[in-house]
Amino acid sequence: MDRVLVLDFGSQYNQLIARRVRELKVYSEIVPHDISAGAILERNAQALILSGGPASVRQRGAPAPDPAIFNLGIPILGICYGMQVTAQMLGGRVSGRHQREYGHALFRTRGRSPLFAGLPGVLQAWMSHGDTVTELPDGFITIGYTDSVACAAFANDDRRVYGVQFHPEVEHTPLGRKILANFVLKIARARPTWTMRSFIHEQTREIRARVGSEKVLCAVSGGVDSSVLAALLARAVGRKLVAVFVDNGVLRKDEARQVRKALGPRMNLKVIGARERFLTKLAGVSDPERKRKIIGHEFIRVFEEQAKRHGPIRFLAQGTLYPDLIESRSAFGGPSATIKTHHNVGGLPKEMKLELIEPLKELFKDEVRALGKALRLPGSLISRHPFPGPGLAVRILGAVSAERVRLLQDADHIFISELHRAGLYDKVWQALAVLLPVRSVGVMGDERTYENVVCLRAVTSTDAMTADWARLPDDFLARCSNRIINEVRGINRVVYDVSSKPPATIEWE
Repeated sequence: MDRVLVLDFGSQYNQLIARRVRELKVYSEIVPHDISAGAILERNAQALILSGGPASVRQRGAPAPDPAIFNLGIPILGICYGMQVTAQMLGGRVSGRHQREYGHALFRTRGRSPLFAGLPGVLQAWMSHGDTVTELPDGFITIGYTDSVACAAFANDDRRVYGVQFHPEVEHTPLGRKILANFVLKIARARPTWTMRSFIHEQTREIRARVGSEKVLCAVSGGVDSSVLAALLARAVGRKLVAVFVDNGVLRKDEARQVRKALGPRMNLKVIGARERFLTKLAGVSDPERKRKIIGHEFIRVFEEQAKRHGPIRFLAQGTLYPDLIESRSAFGGPSATIKTHHNVGGLPKEMKLELIEPLKELFKDEVRALGKALRLPGSLISRHPFPGPGLAVRILGAVSAERVRLLQDADHIFISELHRAGLYDKVWQALAVLLPVRSVGVMGDERTYENVVCLRAVTSTDAMTADWARLPDDFLARCSNRIINEVRGINRVVYDVSSKPPATIEWE
């Protein structure tokens, strides 16, 4: 299978490059920026893409690729920092004295380049750089520029090495997909053979090879990720799958009953009541990172107990996705910054008796949904909004208690049910309610109240890496507010979140 390797130089959006390549039905994976040329050959790479990153090539110790990659004869595309490091390593010069570019820019092509085949001479591009290539390496020519930067793209057609200063992978470069398609399909001539069907075949083979005759314990939450994971495992290992659902006390309203009804008939599902156990551990804890780590550790302990009871069981499967890994740490060795710890990534205990299996860790949420369709899961299950592993614990700002969980469960249930009723649920990527750590003065029945505040949030997105707040109708929000205040005793004020990602994240903690 042809593949394109993305060398990770630390951009928070480098995984979008891999996503765009996969949309072309060519398999792509992110690898450390300093992967050796020999390892690249072993992976049968058809092309390399050098990602952007926060560093400057002019800094001492700036990340750099193995110089031998430029002698492999494999097509290379450098994006932003990737373009700059390519220029510098091949004998060009990069300067920080010229005008910086951030945001939208008009990019103009120069000459005829296969990288821009079929594109207009002027196109909108998204810039985010302070350094600029000021001298080209020998054999390279400028193939694009902006009003601020004389060389915003370069090429050496003989060596099939290219660089663009802008980011073709983001939505803000509308024709960026076409540029990547030109590079991957025409210049590199990669074959578009990667689909969810091929993913199922490959993962089934890998899981069976690793597991052998052993049992696999699968953590099931009832959400899209874990449900798709369980279906994939059931296909791969059959009766050797032990699916465990933990009712940890911070789930959505009636979640345990719904999960048992939806998944119980499909697999060997064990429902574990652990509400008091988790709430006791969380009592008095306000820091979101501590909440995630506590929940992550406690989940593992419960799974270890279940593995012992139903074992021997050696493997634990989790529905970890690409965004989980990227936001928790640089999953592939790059210098990316940590945004937040996900309970099933950075929150896992260092000493764990079970070996992890994470077949979905290279997929985005929309790819998981496509995988679920390929596995013939019901649409009602595949279309559910994302729900964080730590549950409502990270939607309750401040300390978690049974009473605060009840308040948020009831408010969230009203919000979600109203979205379904209005036909809006499938039009937003994710919707949630957040219980704020403040109280406000109100008036109910001519009496003064001093009660809790809940914030409603709904966003539109395609991959959860960027998101915009959803413009829900005023009358809809009014109806939600009215129902929550009237029906949830203990809440007297409802607000709506109008923040996008970035700079905010979708979840509050």
